[in-house]
Amino acid sequence: MAEAIEAQSAKARFNTFGGVFVPNVLTILGLIYFLRTGWVVGQVGMVGALVIVALANLISLLTGLSLSSVATSMTVRTGGVYYILARTLGLEIGGAIGIPLFLSLAVSVSFYVIGFTEALAWIAPEIYPWRQWISTGIVLLFGILAWVGADFAIKIQYVVLAVLMLAILSFYLGGFGANIEPVLGPVPDDLYKQYDNPFYRELATPQGFWVVFAVYFPAVTGIVVGASMSGDLKDPGKSIPRGTMYSIIFTAIIYLTSTVWIGLTATREDLLTNNLVMQQVALFPGLKLVLIGVWAATLSSALGSVLAAPRTMQALAMDRVFPRALGSQLGHKTEPRAGVIVSVIIALVFVWAGSLNFVATVVSMFVLATYGVMNLAAGFEQLVGNPSYRPTFRLHWFWSLLGAAGSFGVMFLINVPATLVVLGVMAAAFFGLERRALKTEFGDLRSGIWASIARHSLLKLEFEPKRTKNWRPHVIVFTGQPRNREHLVEVGEWLQRGNGLVTFAEIVVGNVEKLALSGVRHERRDRIAEFIRERRLDAFAECLIASDFYEGAITVAQSHGMAGLEPNTVLMGLSETSEGLTRQLQLMPMLSSLRKSVLLLKHDADKGYGQRARIDVWWGGKSRNGELMLLLAHIIRSHPEWTGSKVRLLQICDGEAQADETRGNLAKLLEEVRVRATAKAVVRHEGETAADTIARTSGDAGMTIIGMQMPGQNDADELAARVHQLIDPLGSVLLVRSAETEDVLSGDTVMIPALPERSE
Repeated sequence: MAEAIEAQSAKARFNTFGGVFVPNVLTILGLIYFLRTGWVVGQVGMVGALVIVALANLISLLTGLSLSSVATSMTVRTGGVYYILARTLGLEIGGAIGIPLFLSLAVSVSFYVIGFTEALAWIAPEIYPWRQWISTGIVLLFGILAWVGADFAIKIQYVVLAVLMLAILSFYLGGFGANIEPVLGPVPDDLYKQYDNPFYRELATPQGFWVVFAVYFPAVTGIVVGASMSGDLKDPGKSIPRGTMYSIIFTAIIYLTSTVWIGLTATREDLLTNNLVMQQVALFPGLKLVLIGVWAATLSSALGSVLAAPRTMQALAMDRVFPRALGSQLGHKTEPRAGVIVSVIIALVFVWAGSLNFVATVVSMFVLATYGVMNLAAGFEQLVGNPSYRPTFRLHWFWSLLGAAGSFGVMFLINVPATLVVLGVMAAAFFGLERRALKTEFGDLRSGIWASIARHSLLKLEFEPKRTKNWRPHVIVFTGQPRNREHLVEVGEWLQRGNGLVTFAEIVVGNVEKLALSGVRHERRDRIAEFIRERRLDAFAECLIASDFYEGAITVAQSHGMAGLEPNTVLMGLSETSEGLTRQLQLMPMLSSLRKSVLLLKHDADKGYGQRARIDVWWGGKSRNGELMLLLAHIIRSHPEWTGSKVRLLQICDGEAQADETRGNLAKLLEEVRVRATAKAVVRHEGETAADTIARTSGDAGMTIIGMQMPGQNDADELAARVHQLIDPLGSVLLVRSAETEDVLSGDTVMIPALPERSE
């Protein structure tokens, strides 16, 4: 980290003007300004054009404000906008924007250079067949400039800026004395009919307001180029917001005044059909200063992009989104030369790619997507209110989200297919990076967003009345280290299928003070959390130090959770010893008083759950165990591992005479609670105990669910012996003691009347 900071300091050499303002201005003032401003005014009139210019610049301004806000809340290093978004929204989202942003910058070099050669061909048509070779030479020349160093390239940009300003000044100084009616309103519907030339007829055909807006909007893009120089700035935290805002305001003034002036000094016919109408209006048109300005605009935009693209690639490589080698400086102290080579290769490929119209639109979409995500980042930061977000330039979240809506809206206005391509590329990049699970040393906004949502939801839950209609299992599973008790993890995962919450907990028994100081709690909890991540389980991790396991279990049961998300169920592995089971049964009254239902799992290590073909639920008609047992069976059966399994609801009866009534009561219950199961009355044979009947009927079940009675004050030992006698002949068994006082099965919060108790 220290080496990275030292390298950053060594590269820092540009101020606000040279490092941000000039690259932005040269990229913004491009071909569309010179070649399409007149057409826009000719189509919608001066008033409509001013609205378009104002709206376009408003989106650009809001994005600049958002960029300024986020940039002043962090130390910005190499990578500019990518770096800011990755440290704000996370590496996956930052990479999903950074990868297409780099590609758009690299491909833009070819577009701008091709634009220059085609503009050059206007005065020298004989070079047109050689335009791709000329473009190749210019790309290589710019690559050499970037290879040599940004210092020299920035000096070249000062010369280009001077030429550009001279061209614009000549336009402002021309047109005086012209006796022309101002072009205020939209183009007449029938004006195009006066042209025989199909090209002119198309230009003069009336277009809708948003069609014209879509043509003009790319003129205001380019405000992120200066931010891409962040690693070379003396003070990026100040230079990025200042340079960005100054460039937006400066170019907006030029756009607005140019729109008015061209509407006052040229006829509608010239505005619509003459791409170089600015040259016609300019002072000393024979000097062709505006045409030279067009050349300067294209070359300057290409130069800005060839400087920005390698730096974005370098930042992506430093974060391991790209291979590290692509971020190499190849022996140079400051220049990302590996990125220069890759950027030049990409530009050359697209110089020779043929028709680039659709790809050019996609590039504009990538830039707009970057604007939209930048606005979202600033808006969410303000809404979430993380204490770490302390920008020196504050912006209300409304303006950022308005900028985001404008950016994404314009994308669909310009080209729907291209927008879908961009969103698809971003989604692919996001999921690809998510699968790689790259580890980072920096935090991001996502945890803050989830924390904010959770806080809001918890506060709502705290004051909402508790309804059994919304009951779901919130289970503490006492697994210890879950790798050692996979069977408990498995059942916990099944129960989570009921859209509940599951916590895997470990009680570390020992001296609380000594173990707490040793850090063992955090170590054990982290190991559980790592297990959860490895298995991709939807669960939480908990660990508690206690002098006794059962005291620790009570502590976890009453302290874990918050608001409306307190656990309502405890799951333990059933102790194989009578002493251990006795202790577990003695916990039940205390857990019940805490409103925690108790589940004890006996797992058959040999048979497991068999073919997982059937779950047997034994209904005794006492307390509320039956309702919870039936619901748990329904939840487990809904898990994919139990696909195709059947649930049987069984009750013991004495004699065939009682069987029909028992079966009818069970069937009625199932109909009322809308649980798909088979009702079965099991007739106890003569001389047979209840345990014998259950063993005979459910010996081959995948899982048997049986209710437990509450132990008395002194009969836990006796009950433990009876439990072992009951379950030993069976396979895997889930014993249930419900602490619910209301029906958890019915959606209407009504009590289900107890079924007739069997006679002993």
